[in-house]
Amino acid sequence: MRKIQMVDTKTQYLAIKDQVDAAIQEVLDSASYINGKSVKDFTQHLANYLKVDYVIPCANGTDALQIAMMALGLKPGDEVITPSFTYIATTEVVGLLGLTPVFVDVDPVTYCMDVESLKKAITPKTKAIVPVHLYGQAAPMEEIMEIAKANNLFVIEDNAQAIGCDYTFSNGVTKKTGTIGHIGATSFYPSKNLGAFGDGGALFTNDKALADKMAMIANHGQSERYYHDVVGCNSRLDSIQAAVLNIKLQHLDEYSKARQAVAKFYSDAFVSIPQIVTPAIAKYTTHVFHQYTMQVKGIDREKLIAHLAAKDIPCMIYYPVPGHLQKMFGGEQNQHLYLPVTNQLTPVVCSLPIHTEMDAEQLGYIVEGVQSFFK
Repeated sequence: MRKIQMVDTKTQYLAIKDQVDAAIQEVLDSASYINGKSVKDFTQHLANYLKVDYVIPCANGTDALQIAMMALGLKPGDEVITPSFTYIATTEVVGLLGLTPVFVDVDPVTYCMDVESLKKAITPKTKAIVPVHLYGQAAPMEEIMEIAKANNLFVIEDNAQAIGCDYTFSNGVTKKTGTIGHIGATSFYPSKNLGAFGDGGALFTNDKALADKMAMIANHGQSERYYHDVVGCNSRLDSIQAAVLNIKLQHLDEYSKARQAVAKFYSDAFVSIPQIVTPAIAKYTTHVFHQYTMQVKGIDREKLIAHLAAKDIPCMIYYPVPGHLQKMFGGEQNQHLYLPVTNQLTPVVCSLPIHTEMDAEQLGYIVEGVQSFFK
């Protein structure tokens, strides 16, 4: 049996090696390493896939969030609402720009932004909402967009974990996550569902003025070479990473189906274990399972993780400390915040290996390893 990994990027590469190697060689032959043909091709292909008007590539997902907030003209002191139960990058850029993070709770079933918590958090200083499509399924975007419109707020979708996910509105219209808000931001970190062989990111929008501004900000604030109109940054997706992503994008739906099959295998196997709460899927969204995150109740989570580790089965905790309790945002000073679901989930969630190259032998071994803990 192959070694079990949380994400097996090497085996995924081997399956498309000839295509990827040829694409990389084409970049090397062209010697166009920055903003080369592969970047332009990937940008267009991703826009076609997402059915969005504009895609602006950048260096990583954190930069994408920062560029989005800069393009919207957010100023120090402006409040930005984000969930606390997510990776720190979502809120880190809020602090980096001198904005004020406002943490809200998540839904106990989907782990995405809770609408009622969002409503209560809005003040006259609120300027933007950043819903996170956590673990691979969509936040309740229809309600979030209605709240944003009623309060004249911007919406930036953090789509780093859910590229390829479909959101269906109450009228039956379906859109890809990342294309619903004013701006969508994503990461192409190697372990993502659409991962490069290094860092990478992108922004999505249907607003030309915003697209032009984000492209300018990502390129030192210049619209014409050596003429800098705004303060920007240096954030580029290089040609080799774009070449890799161009190949992998062709397989993204296939990758999603593979992850969904793994998730179904796990959930079917654990249905008879009352201490395990398997991931639920909201009626308005598909789930592309960036992570398979379950809750374990009435047991010692650390003992389960140690039990699996003894069998060489990795098991991760995403995320052990919620954003509002991180030292960078005051830590213990935020203990008073009323985020009951976040506080309840943090000590009980854990994630099993899930990726596109898992085979029946590995899955059977993992399931048996988990089940044996409860016998």
